[in-house]
Amino acid sequence: MIKNAGILALVVCLLLVLLSPGLVQARSKLAILDSSAQAEFPFKLNFNLSAKSGVNITDIRLYYVVDQASSAQVTSEVYIDFEPDTTVDVTWTWDMRKTGGLPPGSNVDYWWVVEDADGEKVEADQARIQFDDDRYYWYKLNEGNVTIYWHRGTRSFARELMAAAQQALTRLTEDTGAYLEKPVKLYIYANAQDLREAMIYPQEWTGGVAFTRHGVIAIGIASGTLDWGKRAVAHELAHLVNHQMTFNPYGDLPRWLDEGLAMYAEGPLKLEFEYFLDEAITEESLIPVRSLSSPFSAYAGQSYLSYAQSYSLVEFLIDNYGQEKMLQLLNTFKRGIDYDTALEKVYGFDMDGLDALWRDYIAEQYQPLTVVTTAVRVTKIPGPVIAGLAVLATAFLLALGLAAERWAWRRGR
Repeated sequence: MIKNAGILALVVCLLLVLLSPGLVQARSKLAILDSSAQAEFPFKLNFNLSAKSGVNITDIRLYYVVDQASSAQVTSEVYIDFEPDTTVDVTWTWDMRKTGGLPPGSNVDYWWVVEDADGEKVEADQARIQFDDDRYYWYKLNEGNVTIYWHRGTRSFARELMAAAQQALTRLTEDTGAYLEKPVKLYIYANAQDLREAMIYPQEWTGGVAFTRHGVIAIGIASGTLDWGKRAVAHELAHLVNHQMTFNPYGDLPRWLDEGLAMYAEGPLKLEFEYFLDEAITEESLIPVRSLSSPFSAYAGQSYLSYAQSYSLVEFLIDNYGQEKMLQLLNTFKRGIDYDTALEKVYGFDMDGLDALWRDYIAEQYQPLTVVTTAVRVTKIPGPVIAGLAVLATAFLLALGLAAERWAWRRGR
């Protein structure tokens, strides 16, 4: 009996020793107490950490990854400067005014690694913060792989934009075989000013931005510009399709193909663009296809002609060689093949050969624009005056069209 009591006492003593505060602390002396992040859209992301240990904490690292299309995952590491102590509270701010911003709806994954003077390390669980533009309450409309967010306007307003997006996707799939492989988000701001306030250092003429790696489009569409907005949505959505279909670590599409497919997604070429194309045909001042593979000119006239030619080149390839060849071309570019080789492989000609064939095509397809006049008065006006008035009227209407149509888009990488 005494022997059993002695054994029981020994067991109790061992349990007390094992559960003593000193040993419990020794086993878990380094711990992360709290980890959080807050967004200050569009300029900052603030990361916060609280940690404690039985000895001084000597090293803290923050790691974060932006969720975006990439050939290899890029993890950013931040060394935190702080005074070693047994209890620490640190904050690190990602100031995007120094690095460039993120689009609304971006996701950032982050975690901390903490080390103390004894060499013990603790790694926090990975967390995610969504970088939202919380200045507005966003309504949401989803169909297939497209989600539209808007903060002003009726649901019918959003439905019209969604219909334009779906029509553009259908047109691309039917005529080129291209389709959205991953979901995309469209943020519709109430006007261009609201959009620019959501960006870091925007240009004063910015009307929309396509962040191709993020699968996000941001556009400012006022209630009175819905028709323009529909075409803009179709145009930028096509760029996201192009990017998803051909993304690779080696190179991009030639500019004429990327912009041509985007213009094609909008529907028939608008009068303003046809004017520049017809004028260039008449004056024999068309831009060589090889030159259209690079960024377009900053001069308005040359820029409009570049877009018009790009549309016409895509139309030529689709009309004459069909959907299967266009899809084959996109898949070839996805392998990172250079422009001439890709065209040779799919169509049997390089960019110079395409240029020659296309010029023959447009000579048959396009006719110079004519001005139709209707007599409304019997009063006779001298011939030269009539001609002058017709020219002025044409120029005025064209200027109005250009002013209504013109926009500048930044392509986010």
